[in-house]
Amino acid sequence: MNRVYLDYAATAPTDPEVTKAMEPYLFEKFGNASSIHSFGQEAKKGIEDARQMLAEFIGARPEEIIFTSGGTEADNQAIKGVAFAMQDKGDHIVTTAIEHHAVTEPCKFLEKHGFKTTFVGVDKDGLVSPDEIKKAITDKTILISVMHANNEIGTIQPVSEIGSIAKEKGICFHTDAVQTVGHIPVNVNELNADLLSLSAHKFYGPKGVGALYVRKGTRIESLIHGGDQEKGRRASTYNTPGIVGLGKAVQLCKAKMENEVKFQIVLRDKIIKEILNKIPDVRLNGHTTKRLPNNANVSIKFIEGESMLLSLDMLGIACSTGSACTSTSLEPSHVLLAIGLPHEIAHGSLRVTLGRWTKEEEVDYFLENLPKVVQRLRAMSPLYEKK
Repeated sequence: MNRVYLDYAATAPTDPEVTKAMEPYLFEKFGNASSIHSFGQEAKKGIEDARQMLAEFIGARPEEIIFTSGGTEADNQAIKGVAFAMQDKGDHIVTTAIEHHAVTEPCKFLEKHGFKTTFVGVDKDGLVSPDEIKKAITDKTILISVMHANNEIGTIQPVSEIGSIAKEKGICFHTDAVQTVGHIPVNVNELNADLLSLSAHKFYGPKGVGALYVRKGTRIESLIHGGDQEKGRRASTYNTPGIVGLGKAVQLCKAKMENEVKFQIVLRDKIIKEILNKIPDVRLNGHTTKRLPNNANVSIKFIEGESMLLSLDMLGIACSTGSACTSTSLEPSHVLLAIGLPHEIAHGSLRVTLGRWTKEEEVDYFLENLPKVVQRLRAMSPLYEKK
């Protein structure tokens, strides 16, 4: 049976060159990077080399990079860290209705501690208006957080413009760039970002490691205490192999990204066109052009998304209905509800995401089988019979 992986937005396989770069730091250069002896110092060099590579990749300074356990921790540190550090200035946060739960949940947590959050809505394509963000700002606003691109529907947000508004108002601006770093160009200065989150496993690095960019001069509290690692900003023994792997993954993305983007756009557009042409009663979710090069998300009426995923999985095809972090929830995607879809249509969503090793013949296999799966499921649907 064919095995076709089309769920790269959930996680990507680690590039073999990344694991090769990590291996010495598991066996030979295994020292604690906080130790002053030679074992520790060779580990520290691996970390600092990775820090330099990442900083150059996103247009930052090395000292502005804090290594974390992943995107969720980076988002939490950005949101909570700024809130607690700036609470003498205000208690209001502005974000959007389609953020990842790693942003929305910290905001809800802060509301229990006296903070207030405004969740700005989006249009039918999942785009947030900079003007609406501007209208939401009050004299108590201390942080604006808007994701660079949505993890479910792939819409790329006008982050640079929003960051410019924040800059003009003297407000900290954070962007969750977990889905964009390594996939499209990301530069913290062009985005006007004070804080930016990323995660290695989304761009062919190892799981369990990520980073938070913090612009020099940005006030932020630590979340994890117990050591002086990362200049006291994030305590914990360094995950040296993971950080080295992140650095190598960045290096590979720098070399490969331009060609990968071109190839993925061709396959993405083929997927969207074929699905819309071959299957009736389907709508594209997300913006038609302002979207990630590897993302296609559709809602297929009169069927249930989970049944579709299981049917595809039996054929060896892996896709998703949305964020992997909430894939066990029976509730429809908050992103799809935010763009105006009714519950019954939101439940029939399908996210297809491509990556470095996706082949055109794999896409063809998927496109050959999806209409058959939909036809079979609709034949069993009382909703389709009543159409």
